[in-house]
Amino acid sequence: MTKATDTQANGSNGDVAPISAHVQARILAEALPNMLRYDEQTVVVKFGGHAMGDAALAAAFAQDIVYLKQSGVNPIVVHGGGPQIAQMLKKHDIQSEFVHGLRVTDQPTVEIVEMVLAGAINKEIVTAINRQGGKAVGICGKDANLMIARKITEMPDPKTGVVGKVDLGFVGDPFQVNPHIVEVISKSDLIPVIAPVALSRDGETLNVNADSFASALAARLKAKRLLLLTDVEGVLDKNGRLIEELSVDQAQDLIRDGTISGGMIPKIEGCIEVVEAGVEAVVIINGKVPHCVLLELLTDHGAGTLVGRRKPKVKKATE
Repeated sequence: MTKATDTQANGSNGDVAPISAHVQARILAEALPNMLRYDEQTVVVKFGGHAMGDAALAAAFAQDIVYLKQSGVNPIVVHGGGPQIAQMLKKHDIQSEFVHGLRVTDQPTVEIVEMVLAGAINKEIVTAINRQGGKAVGICGKDANLMIARKITEMPDPKTGVVGKVDLGFVGDPFQVNPHIVEVISKSDLIPVIAPVALSRDGETLNVNADSFASALAARLKAKRLLLLTDVEGVLDKNGRLIEELSVDQAQDLIRDGTISGGMIPKIEGCIEVVEAGVEAVVIINGKVPHCVLLELLTDHGAGTLVGRRKPKVKKATE
């Protein structure tokens, strides 16, 4: 970058403000310890929510992923696409029914889901990363049997917690992960971008929740970090302030005392399972913050709530 074009992104609206070469050098120097920490480490990033529908945020996300790859990190992207699926179903006049927050997926619906996730959205993200100078490759869970899933037939009621039978059609949970194709791609100069469509043991196509897909993959790979981009700031305390870091025990205590409630409970329970499976930490990140991935990984600022094995120290910077 030349001095004449030294700029810094300032928000998701694309505005820029000039910064000096000295400031740039200081930023890079401060990032170096974190860059070394993640050198040759695998980081799984689930991309979804508001950021996917915002062109500026999507471009910033693509820049972050390319920067990580160029810095020696192995980023693996798993993406969702609920709103885009809903739009396409509406276009084809297919009605949606939900059970406990999950879309009932019949044969016509799963065909639309696969077309949108493994087709349109996957290639949009691949294109965005490639436009920023990366070399992204789009795949889904069906490729090389990456993800074998089984149909969801039982679920706890969100209100009572009682487990009951459900018929969601072609909706699955991860059962077996065969990460060979992802390892081959990520060990090269390529970046895997994965749609959460899987196969059953019987060869049926199953729609898998993107968070669940990313979590299962991160656990199987023993990733350094799993980042879950969402539309919320993270876990808040009873005063509405962001909790920057939690141990597994602390997270469980906050569920028990009601601080963590509603839809955040299954998300945190999922984080705990991933950490207990061997991932060093899971971070729930506000995807509406520009460059949230770099903020979390390469600065001392952070961009959400980290759930890890150890009881946190005063700040994430002192880990």
